Amino acid sequence: MTNNKAFLGTEPVGKLLFRLAIPTVLAQLVNMLYNVVDRIYIGHIEGVGNLALTGVGICMPLIMVVSAFAALVGAGGAPRASIFLGKGDKEQAERVLSNCFTMQLLMSAVLTAVLLLWSEDFLMAFGGSENTIPYAVDYMSIYAVGTLFVQLTLGMNAFITAQGFTKISMTSVLIGAVCNIALDPLFIFAFHMGVSGAALATVISQALSCLWVMRFLLGKKTVLHIRRQYMPLQLKTVLPCLALGLAPFIMQSSESMISMCFNSSLQTYGGDVAVGAMTILTSVMQFAMLPLQGFAQGAQPITSYNFGAGNKSRVLQSFRLLLTVSLTYSALLWGAIMLFPGVFASIFTPDPTLLTFSASVLPVYLGALVIFGIQIACQMTFVAIGNAKASIIVAVVRKFVLLLPLIYIMPALMEDKTLAVYTAEPVADVIAVTFTAILFFFQFRKALRSMDKPAEKTA
Repeated sequence: MTNNKAFLGTEPVGKLLFRLAIPTVLAQLVNMLYNVVDRIYIGHIEGVGNLALTGVGICMPLIMVVSAFAALVGAGGAPRASIFLGKGDKEQAERVLSNCFTMQLLMSAVLTAVLLLWSEDFLMAFGGSENTIPYAVDYMSIYAVGTLFVQLTLGMNAFITAQGFTKISMTSVLIGAVCNIALDPLFIFAFHMGVSGAALATVISQALSCLWVMRFLLGKKTVLHIRRQYMPLQLKTVLPCLALGLAPFIMQSSESMISMCFNSSLQTYGGDVAVGAMTILTSVMQFAMLPLQGFAQGAQPITSYNFGAGNKSRVLQSFRLLLTVSLTYSALLWGAIMLFPGVFASIFTPDPTLLTFSASVLPVYLGALVIFGIQIACQMTFVAIGNAKASIIVAVVRKFVLLLPLIYIMPALMEDKTLAVYTAEPVADVIAVTFTAILFFFQFRKALRSMDKPAEKTA
């Protein structure tokens, strides 16, 4: 069966990667503005900006969990749909899409209930103090209402990208981000709503993005449609998607646990200033990571489609180009951060104390960014070729085996306890990148060899 996404298997890989990746990278950068713009505006609220910024930073672990569940379904289902398209099985690809849509509806209902009932308890555990918890609760109580919009926008947009419609997926994000940028100052300052206004602006913006995504997937231009007859859940369809999405889920959800551990340790050793600085550091980390993930997501339809079609040379070519681009970007951004840490920190706060402290620890926290392009390229390629086991292993090793223990081990090894907590990140990253590169060398060669034997290929 031939489908009209065959250009994924015929156009030059270099030209195709940039054609797909550039809109995806732009979409990731724009998507980052949802949270970053909130923090920029909140950090500049007169009189309470620092406490409000720290309070919203405490919300980030819960926001990461919501995004992680979207990735569990979307980032796992979209590559499966691409692989089936490469095999010419459009019916099964649409079954994957429709089952994933149903899963996201169910997950959204559960997450909304949990956040509305227990968000304050979570926020206190994530490093809240009596000074910052009112701002955190104000933000999260409104954000929780928009959980459905976040889930469907992030999760279903992955299926638009997987079909090669990267301009459409970029527009999905652009709609929400532009609205968020416009509504933030209106609600925060003009209507004097503070952090509640920032949350309301985000929810409205995500709702508009969600409408755009669903309109496309139910319309005539998409190759894959959400079909009612395929929506009832089938374990044989949805479980492989969840297995493949487990690695992105672990990557994002573990950020919640890691953030909690960072914030609680920093609250102990450095107080509200150290926790506030962590909000700035994670914002800069997002700036670093999202374009890398955008390039990887741009390469995913090419890799998945050609893996499904058995075109080994294009799979190999796609990975090599992704690795080169990812390493170049991570090295250039690392250099800029090392040279001008104060410039990056000043985006989020005008307060001299918080600014000086954040600029001093930023080069430490992102010290291993120079090599992190390797981690992203390898891990996302594991996902693209359907190797759920390897992608889960590298995610677990970096977060749980390395970073989580190091947050508590490093303060025992260094005199400056606060600096030691930040140092855990680069130490974990160096070890994790080394491990991932070694595992990828063997697993990728095995996957390429399997393409010579059609009967042994992973579906």
